[in-house]
Amino acid sequence: MRRAVLPLLLLAGACQHYAPAPLATRAPLIGHIAPGHPLGIDEVVRLALENNPDLKAARAKRGVADAALIQSGILPNPSLAGAFLPLVSGVGVASAWSVGLSTDVKALVTYRSRRRAARDTAGQAAADLLWQEWLVAGQARQLAADLIAARRQQQLADEAFRLLSARDQAMRTALAAGDVTLVTASPSFSALQTARGTLDTIDQRLLQLRHQLDALLGFAPDIELPLVPAVALPPFDPAAIRASLATLPERRPDLLALRLGYAAQEEGVRQAILTQFPDLVLGGSATSDSSKVVNVGPEATIGLPIFDRGQGTIAAARATRALLQAEYAARLATATGEAGAALAEMEQLERQLVVARAALPAARLAAEHAQAARGRSAIEETAYVDLIATRFTREQDVMALETALMDRQIALQTLIGAGLPTVDTLPATEAAR
Repeated sequence: MRRAVLPLLLLAGACQHYAPAPLATRAPLIGHIAPGHPLGIDEVVRLALENNPDLKAARAKRGVADAALIQSGILPNPSLAGAFLPLVSGVGVASAWSVGLSTDVKALVTYRSRRRAARDTAGQAAADLLWQEWLVAGQARQLAADLIAARRQQQLADEAFRLLSARDQAMRTALAAGDVTLVTASPSFSALQTARGTLDTIDQRLLQLRHQLDALLGFAPDIELPLVPAVALPPFDPAAIRASLATLPERRPDLLALRLGYAAQEEGVRQAILTQFPDLVLGGSATSDSSKVVNVGPEATIGLPIFDRGQGTIAAARATRALLQAEYAARLATATGEAGAALAEMEQLERQLVVARAALPAARLAAEHAQAARGRSAIEETAYVDLIATRFTREQDVMALETALMDRQIALQTLIGAGLPTVDTLPATEAAR
């Protein structure tokens, strides 16, 4: 009895045990940030990669593929069957019994293919995670850069509002004293309302950008990150980018993930074809009848592929492979087209920015002359307001073009992975090698 119990205890000790894993009861948001120096773009990206809630969930999802890889390397368990038939009546002299041990041979036929498919699937999960990290890093770059640019625009809009507000107050005082007419004062009133609308719009955008960045970093929405006053991005070389588009499939994680998924499906087609092999169970058995006659020998069970020869499974596997092939071609075309389009848009924005910057000194000089002339009462109110408003409009135009150009650069560098983790960080797989 003790000899029988000991193996059972050993088996029980090797089994996994259940442990509860309760869900979170509070939102896992970071409620404070330690005071310190202003953060640069790279530091914001690091925070995003560490704390982004979606990335944390994606890393946990990758564990599912790793578990499937472990499972693919485990051989199928053999089956043990037995029976004991006590003697109830008749001429027999003993109880009958039987015992048999068998294993499914068909599972061994597809073993190597399933292992390769599991490795490719695990590599695909790793590539998908890396691509998601690229996207989060690119979004963090863009939000931080836009926030820095919007703060500069806010300073300029606030300067315009304060200047026009002072002028508006002076005109209201003069209007109350009867020194000017409403027609003379109205341009200042109108310009001030326009400046207030511009400042309100920028303030709204700043709050929206701040909330988006907080959400991306896993922070509570009331956290305001200290950011550096200027944007620093990885070096940008359009000629090198154009030359590197030919090697994009080897560097873009999403393209590599699709290639690994296609490789896994290739193994799926192979497995579907191999499963045409008839079901085969091999083993051995020993039996004893009621007269104590013992028989020992091999046994086999084989399926007869008369009706189901795996036709549907093979057709579905091949159709899925064709679908993945088309999806990869479409993604490759989109990736190359997006990069080319971004480069063309940047060239256009650069030309427009050159023109806008060239017009800015004249607008600034005219505004300075207008302020000097206004101090001597040598300029009409309408002309004064127009020149001041034109100067700030030109300033905002330049900043808007700079921001648009910066956004295109960030988007393009995300598409090609400039300054981001490379696919070399992925675990080695047969398809990747």
